[in-house]
Amino acid sequence: MGDKRTTSGPEPPGDPAPGPGGQSGGAAAWGLLPPLASAPPRQRGHTLRERLREAVRSGRLAPGTRLPSSRELAADLGVSRGLVTEAYEQLTAEGYLTSSRGAGTWVGDAARTAPAHPPPAGERAPEPVVDFRPGSPDPSLFPRAAWAAAHRRALARLPYRELGYPDPRGLPALRAALAALLARRRGVVAEPDRVVVCSGVAQAMTLLGLALRGREHRTVAAESPGSPEHTALFAAAGLATVPVGMDAEGLVPQELTASGARAAVVTPAHQFPSGIAYSAARRSALLRWARTTGGLLIEDDYDGDFRYDRAPISALQGLDPRHVAYTSSVSKSLAPGLRLGWLVVPDRLAEEVVERKRTMDLGHPVLDQALLADFVSRGDYDRQLRRCGRAYRQRRDALLRALAGSFEGAETTGIAAGLHVIVTLPARYGPEERFLARTARVGVAVRPLSHYGASPPGDGHVRLVLGYAHLTPGRIAHGVRLLAEAARPGPGRLPA
Repeated sequence: MGDKRTTSGPEPPGDPAPGPGGQSGGAAAWGLLPPLASAPPRQRGHTLRERLREAVRSGRLAPGTRLPSSRELAADLGVSRGLVTEAYEQLTAEGYLTSSRGAGTWVGDAARTAPAHPPPAGERAPEPVVDFRPGSPDPSLFPRAAWAAAHRRALARLPYRELGYPDPRGLPALRAALAALLARRRGVVAEPDRVVVCSGVAQAMTLLGLALRGREHRTVAAESPGSPEHTALFAAAGLATVPVGMDAEGLVPQELTASGARAAVVTPAHQFPSGIAYSAARRSALLRWARTTGGLLIEDDYDGDFRYDRAPISALQGLDPRHVAYTSSVSKSLAPGLRLGWLVVPDRLAEEVVERKRTMDLGHPVLDQALLADFVSRGDYDRQLRRCGRAYRQRRDALLRALAGSFEGAETTGIAAGLHVIVTLPARYGPEERFLARTARVGVAVRPLSHYGASPPGDGHVRLVLGYAHLTPGRIAHGVRLLAEAARPGPGRLPA
């Protein structure tokens, strides 16, 4: 072949004989030259294999296309014949190519062209100027320096034997640290052997759901209004959720009994989304239901550490560990992305839950557990909770001040704890659908209480669930100004 780098550009190689599909791969193979020539010498074999795979997957080299001989392609690309031969052999072993001695190499028919993704319908909605949707902490409060120091200590001290397959319940040091922490802060009765380290509350709910499904449960009762996530998680485990109504004291026991469910998920320390704490009488009534029916209460203590008017309400589980499963995580106190949580499981379900955890993922990552054990044992976690509590209280107060100054007649509830409040605006700001449309136009994202299953009382008021923990006081004030703008006729979008 002549010099391929002439002033008029490269000349294509000679046409090899067509393969069984009647197609030749000469031109397609020539297209591999530019990326291969620009690759470092030690990367050219890898680059050639990747380019051939991509050409087959994309359909540029169709099934039945005959490729140039290894000698021809090596000469065309200016590489050794051995490099091309190795690429052909590798892709033949993987199923991309087929070959037979003396007959050449063709593109096989095992690979299929990847489907093209259709463009999304319509334009993507712009990011909100201020996002009041609840459920998110402030990731900027994550203690990077203390976490990094704990990481170094944990890695230095972790015995090599602990890096094998872990106990599916979790690292013993972490389970012991969590049992002590929960007893001290949340009043939980937790032996280390009954603590299971999970990938957050989501996995804890899934594990419980699978264990209950294995015991012939078909339904789980859930608070209404309540978290939509509970419904989705139990559905993934094969369980239907039955909504059970709430009143000012908590889940209504009569409705729970009528549901026929033998398990119920509750948020008694700070109900989501109403913000109430279950009364002592209601807690007792629910425990009587569990003892009488042999039922199970699943306590989701998602933000029970954050209370601003007095000490946090202790966990329901502490009153009856045999009939209450308790779960929580570091998602609101450290960061959701850590995927670290725990489940305190009653004796009667422990074996099934641990076995489900083992088959699901063989246990939580050991180094993450050792790190959290160090962080908790040294008191860093308590310091982080105090830091977050101060910041979140300041942000709650900023939200209350802004609402009082912008919305005459607004009522706020659920303010004593947690990371969100319920705001009830007078009927003159409604109807709700129009108000929500206006907030979207001015760039504020909010969730109405009705989103969580609450039945509108028919009084025309606008009820919103506003999260504040992830917003600075300045962003909170700006967001409330935009909400006030939305409440006026014909709002326009204000700048950020």
